[in-house]
Amino acid sequence: MGFLKQFYRNILCNRYSLMARNDFERLPKLEIESHLSTATYGDFTLTGAVRPSFDLRIVPEQGYKHDSYRDDFSRTSIPVLIVSVSAEQLFDTFLDLLDPLGDTVDAVLETSHQRTGGYHTDLYREEIDLPILKSFLYDFEEMILNDGCTGIAVLNPSIPVEVQFDEHKMLIVYAENLWKFESILKEHRIPKKETIRFLTEAEHIHSTREEYLRRFNELQITLGIDEECPVIL
Repeated sequence: MGFLKQFYRNILCNRYSLMARNDFERLPKLEIESHLSTATYGDFTLTGAVRPSFDLRIVPEQGYKHDSYRDDFSRTSIPVLIVSVSAEQLFDTFLDLLDPLGDTVDAVLETSHQRTGGYHTDLYREEIDLPILKSFLYDFEEMILNDGCTGIAVLNPSIPVEVQFDEHKMLIVYAENLWKFESILKEHRIPKKETIRFLTEAEHIHSTREEYLRRFNELQITLGIDEECPVIL
């Protein structure tokens, strides 16, 4: 299989606007390969899940900022932290952010494998002990970090609070009180940057592999989730 054909086959997610295929075809093969293989920008390293656009309108960097989510149903505004973390400390930061949720949590696997137009499927597991969930996630760390079609949300509906590790490998925290989570970010030396821009604000590229979908299905089974996930043929 040629490089471009394999590349297009691996770009299965387009939850946000991606560069048109013609844009890739106009670029030399070596230039495409160089861009996709570039993971480090300054002191920030991307996982294998996403890459910025070729024009680098937004250069990835480490930091977090405050935002809010408007719930139209309840007409309330929920405080949010949006966090970008370099690959070498991303997974540990995510797991540490789960500690304020309590001993028992719900987990949601998010998959957009073979989905288009911004759609994804949520697979829900209720009431799992947090230490057990963390142990399971450690076993699937490589897939979780590098699959651009996999996301995970962990929540405690009784508080309520939610920590999301999304497909772009950004961390998003929804909670009325954010100070515990900000303290954890400070322990990991993640700076507050209220003017930071994220890759999701411009064109970008998601990537996945067939082996990651197989590992996703294994994680789904490990968590005891019955719904079926689509399989690449």
